[in-house]
Amino acid sequence: MPIIKATLIPGDGTGPEIVAVAKKIIETAADLFGVPVQWDIKEAGIPAYEKYGDPLPKDTLESIKVNKIIFKGPITTPVGTGYRSVNVAIRQKFKLYAIVRPAKAIPRFSSKFPDVDIVVIREGTEEFYSGIEHRINTIDEDRIAAESIGVVTKRACEKVCRFAFEYAKKYGRKKITAVHKANILKETHGLFRDVFYEIAKEYPEFEVWDAMVDNMAYQLVTKPHLYDVLVCPNLVGDIISDLAAGLVGSLGVIPSGNIGDEYAMFEPIHGSAPKYAGQNKVNPTAQIMAGVMMLRHLGLMDMADLIEKATFKVIEEGKYVTYDIARVYGVEPVGTKEMGDAIIKKMKEMV
Repeated sequence: MPIIKATLIPGDGTGPEIVAVAKKIIETAADLFGVPVQWDIKEAGIPAYEKYGDPLPKDTLESIKVNKIIFKGPITTPVGTGYRSVNVAIRQKFKLYAIVRPAKAIPRFSSKFPDVDIVVIREGTEEFYSGIEHRINTIDEDRIAAESIGVVTKRACEKVCRFAFEYAKKYGRKKITAVHKANILKETHGLFRDVFYEIAKEYPEFEVWDAMVDNMAYQLVTKPHLYDVLVCPNLVGDIISDLAAGLVGSLGVIPSGNIGDEYAMFEPIHGSAPKYAGQNKVNPTAQIMAGVMMLRHLGLMDMADLIEKATFKVIEEGKYVTYDIARVYGVEPVGTKEMGDAIIKKMKEMV
């Protein structure tokens, strides 16, 4: 019998609120399909840093090693100072080389681009996110500088490009575009582009081409319906995936899967929004859809489809939605928990 077994990290800021809603929805779906659920709840981010002096404690890492699957809420990353990104640390430690971010239009809500169904896949372990950087201090204040080094390896390019083609095959996609800046970053992004076309030879059934990131940004806001799967180096993919979120209406509805050969992590694309913490206000959709991605990764397709359909239907109807969706429709908002309850009710009606 299939089972849902995962390390659950609530995160910080609004993370615990949206994770609680998504957790309840997953558990409800699991009950409807008779699937056991085992959560191992652990801390990371600000709560862990305050308690243990470590944003990613050993106990949390040990849980991940056992469970292999992480269901995580957003975690605050200090800007400029403090600890480095917990997300980047997890990706590097557990070799989560493929970051998968689907942007799928929601009926009624995604009114500007109703036909968008794009998946951005970015390399997740190297390039400018490797943390190889330093400040160059001089006696002359005007000459102080900083340097970041982006390392791109052929092996990492091969893994993420092959992952993109296999993902496209698994989910019935037809077109794959490599997005880069190889006209300027001739060695790093040039290597990525070259490897993409090498891997593409193994998959002749797909339509493939490449585009520079500045042109792709233009293409996505003028004719996004032409694109299917986009595979990118790390920094380019991070930016393009946020643009794709804007096409379908909000960062608040986009999930992220961080996938390797042995481990996988699922989370919302957005940040922790600490100013809204404890207000029962924020949109739980991205966290819920991260759960949908997790279930599909585990092979629980029917459960995933039920949650996605119920969530999209609640958003389309617009009666029980949080403030960010409500203001688009001109209706009164409900809270995070209340939107979650409406999705649960819709799921039970749809079974």
